[in-house]
Amino acid sequence: MKKILAIITLGFTTMTAYAITPLWMRDVRISPNGTEIAFCYKGDIYKVPATGGTAIQLTTQDSYECTPIWSPDGKQIAFASDRYGNFDIFMMPSGGGNAQRLTTHSANELPSAFTPDGKQVLFSASIQDPASSALFPTGAMTELYKVPSTGGRTEQVLGTPAESVCFDKSGDKFYYQDRKGFEDEWRKHHTSSITRDVWMYDIQTGKHTNLTQREGEDRNPVLSPDGQALFFLSERNGGTFNVYSFPVSQPQSIKEVTSFKTHPVRFLSISDDGTLCYGYDGEIYTQQPGSSPQKLNIEIVRDDQPQMANLDFSTGATSATVSPDGKQVAFIVRGEVFVTSTDYTTTKQITHTASREAGLTFAPDNRTLAYASERDGNWQLYLAKIARKEDLNFPNATLIKEEVLLPSTTVERTYPQFSPDGKELAFIEDRNRLMVLNLDTKKVRQVTDGSTWYSTGGGFDYSWSPDGKWFTLEFIGNRHDPYSDIGLVSAQGDSPIVNLTNSGYTSGSPRFVLDGNAILFTTERYGMRAHASWGSQDDAMLVFLNQDAYDKFCLSKEDYELRKELEAEQKKAKEKTGDKAKDKKKDNKKEKEDDAAKVKDIVVDLKNIEDRIVRLTPNSSNMGSTIISKDGETLYYLAAFEGGFDMWKMNLRKKETKLLHKMDAGWATMEMDKDGKNLFLLGGRSMQKMDMNSNELKPIRYRAAMKMDLGAEREYMFNHVYKQQQKRFYNTNMHGVDWDSMSDAYRKFLPHINNNYDFAELLSEWLGELNVSHTGGRFYPGGQSEPTASLGLLFDWNFNGKGMLISEVIEKGPFDKASTKIKSGVVIEKIDGTEITPEMDYYTLLNNKARKKTLVSLYNPQTGERWEEVTIPISNGALSDLLYTRWVKQRAADVDKWSGGRLGYVHIESMGDNSFRSVYSDILGKYNNREGIVIDTRFNGGGRLHEDIEILFSGKKYFTQVVRGREACDMPSRRWNKPSIMLTCEANYSNAHGTPWVYSHRKLGKLVGMPVPGTMTSVSWETLQDPSLIFGIPVIGYRLPDGSYLENSQLEPDIKVTNSPETIVKGEDTQLKTAVEELLKELDK
Repeated sequence: MKKILAIITLGFTTMTAYAITPLWMRDVRISPNGTEIAFCYKGDIYKVPATGGTAIQLTTQDSYECTPIWSPDGKQIAFASDRYGNFDIFMMPSGGGNAQRLTTHSANELPSAFTPDGKQVLFSASIQDPASSALFPTGAMTELYKVPSTGGRTEQVLGTPAESVCFDKSGDKFYYQDRKGFEDEWRKHHTSSITRDVWMYDIQTGKHTNLTQREGEDRNPVLSPDGQALFFLSERNGGTFNVYSFPVSQPQSIKEVTSFKTHPVRFLSISDDGTLCYGYDGEIYTQQPGSSPQKLNIEIVRDDQPQMANLDFSTGATSATVSPDGKQVAFIVRGEVFVTSTDYTTTKQITHTASREAGLTFAPDNRTLAYASERDGNWQLYLAKIARKEDLNFPNATLIKEEVLLPSTTVERTYPQFSPDGKELAFIEDRNRLMVLNLDTKKVRQVTDGSTWYSTGGGFDYSWSPDGKWFTLEFIGNRHDPYSDIGLVSAQGDSPIVNLTNSGYTSGSPRFVLDGNAILFTTERYGMRAHASWGSQDDAMLVFLNQDAYDKFCLSKEDYELRKELEAEQKKAKEKTGDKAKDKKKDNKKEKEDDAAKVKDIVVDLKNIEDRIVRLTPNSSNMGSTIISKDGETLYYLAAFEGGFDMWKMNLRKKETKLLHKMDAGWATMEMDKDGKNLFLLGGRSMQKMDMNSNELKPIRYRAAMKMDLGAEREYMFNHVYKQQQKRFYNTNMHGVDWDSMSDAYRKFLPHINNNYDFAELLSEWLGELNVSHTGGRFYPGGQSEPTASLGLLFDWNFNGKGMLISEVIEKGPFDKASTKIKSGVVIEKIDGTEITPEMDYYTLLNNKARKKTLVSLYNPQTGERWEEVTIPISNGALSDLLYTRWVKQRAADVDKWSGGRLGYVHIESMGDNSFRSVYSDILGKYNNREGIVIDTRFNGGGRLHEDIEILFSGKKYFTQVVRGREACDMPSRRWNKPSIMLTCEANYSNAHGTPWVYSHRKLGKLVGMPVPGTMTSVSWETLQDPSLIFGIPVIGYRLPDGSYLENSQLEPDIKVTNSPETIVKGEDTQLKTAVEELLKELDK
């Protein structure tokens, strides 16, 4: 929804409209007669005279409107709007007025052009590839459609991507920009195979002609009025986007039209008199033939007020912690700190800023909170205290006093933790150093120097010991990032970290347990390994800091009970002796209080500590939070075996494990109160309190109401992105960009943005200046209001009669049943009793039908039979999975046919564990007796598999396993020992660049296909405090011995071959066929 459906607070001031000079005017389009210009500003469509002046607002809905295009006669404007949750095509009079909805499918549909007669609107959307197409099925590769300008049935024009379409006057040809893969559309300055080209399509012959064929951006073609010259936007000559042109008959004769610097020219259009119109640096320009650009002076009259949104949350916390007495829970939602009661819904807002707070910790007095806040552009520590002693807790406090600790504009301080006695505060400084602040003296000491932590994310797990003399922490012990170890270090900062695990596996989440005599942590050492850098299964572990604690843990149940009984008798005897030596009751009471308050010093014995590491959990799992009861008898842990996380309970003495609570939870942490009587499950979906005696769960309910200045929040988020890129970008020189001045150049647009679509686009334009992959902003609005379901059928786009003609029944889809009579050639005449006429937009009959019984009326033209079947349609997400499986099976069948059964085929869908296991299973299973393997990585979006793929396909036979003279297996038996070949294309991304690079570098086989863009970095996709927004930071680069990086270093195939748009839609996969032919040549040498 546009403008986030904020409630605008006007106060008691008089609403006064006033004129402003707008910036961030987008989607600029001049009218055919050259007298008016349509554009988008703050999510609405405006038009203004082509000479400048006061703009008129044409749309006034709460929805977001964009991409206006003029009809050839200038009387209508088609545009996209998200009024129904996704972008549909609408039509309105060019002077404004009621808009008619033209499309109803829940895919995002963006208008591109009118046909020259004005009767059809062309638009791009990802709805359905032709049944014959061999193109990889992905929503990133749209198709081109047309819909009558009065509404009606959608028809497919092209089954391949074609954007920014412009027709010649005859309507026999049109020009367009292509789309080859996944890269952010606002990225700049890159020169690689993924960049767009300008094409011509001949409607009569069906021929596509690439007019630019350059490794650099060429886009947004517009044709001169006489049809002789094509104007377009390009980043040629090493500069930013500018306008260029060439004669249609001589595409190689390119001429520069504009010479803007620094920022890109966007949204090129042209009028019938040859006037060019475009946007530059947020403003609008026109340019007459042979003249210089002219900036338009534009005013808009608006009554904008500060966007004050009243937000109310009962779920959605991003972090939480419980007070020592177990009566309060502090949590963060939408970047603000709240505290709620664990027994009542009473909730208090602690912070009131547009900035984000993080890292909550309660002091032992239950009346003080510490946290970090990124106010004024830098993370600092804050204390919040209940000011009046009459107020017993935060939820009911009337006055709260906040103070900043160690104020600084340059040094970052985050993730505070109070010491057990509350006298000191530990924190992380500059994202990698553990520090301690004495709250009385304000003196700071360093505990770790930062050399053992490489992540720039902001922090690491650490925990105080109960006696306040030690820390346990995760750290990189042997320069083996990201595989962390568990360490122990003195809280005085006078000694190095002791590595307790020294493992090549990842260990983390350490916390002291058993009165500080052991450290509980998790490790992937024993779990099922993920063939990627994440996702391995974990176990709960204990490392005992002294032999006595270990010996006690190892006792049998009987011996342990005897020892407890003996210790109890010894304690009674000691108390009896003490009573005789002191003044009876009063002194004895005081002694007991002193004993209770005194915490025993932890005995740390490092000798042979590696022998005192114990695996607790009997089965590895996808593990979340872990905790051990105060008496040391029970382990509680969250594990996900099916769906979300559930709570498990293990008796450590009996070694008995059981499912305690079926929860299906998302993220959650577990904490106990100080007395160990209650366990708290603190998560984003819910919070619960469990009595540790009865195991009974009780919900913790809260209502966090806040008022947020959305404009101030966007300004904060912008500054946060600036800081994160500055601190985390993988290359310290920021690719040569003056980050401060570039950020200032984009910051000026913030007052002109009032919605998340524009804000995400601003982030992408800004971050796109860095010429790097894995970045840009993304906005994920709320769910679709009318999601279009699928019947699991592919339809014939050329059919224009009554009903819908079935081209194919998709395997495993709703109609792939033994009882159905549906097959190719059958016509669907009705859905739920509604007849489908030739002019009807039939998607309305499938909206909101997923997982609902639907009646389908059918007709077989071959037999004349009519009948009905009831089915349950599936979601488009489920359809996507089926289409992918279908595509892989088709490729495998082609390889089998073309090779005569000699070769196998695998597609690596992503560089993750599931894909690896599928490939491993196939090549050493059903293809083990084949002579070679075709490895397809096309349209793989990345992950981290380059090492595993290298090993898997690097086998060289060294001997044969023989049983009584019969050859049973070649060795190595877990690698492919025969020839292989790898397919690549322009859409390979991230580790799908790194994996083919390693494959080629290690000379495992040839690469066939198209060059792979240099996108081999590792990314951190960060969710902003408005959780509908994320942005990317490439945080890790991969450097070669010569000092160069793989990022922006294109990988060239050994055999370059493209799949043309004419043949791919007919099912001809030229790249795959070439790979088969090449591998067969190698085998036949």
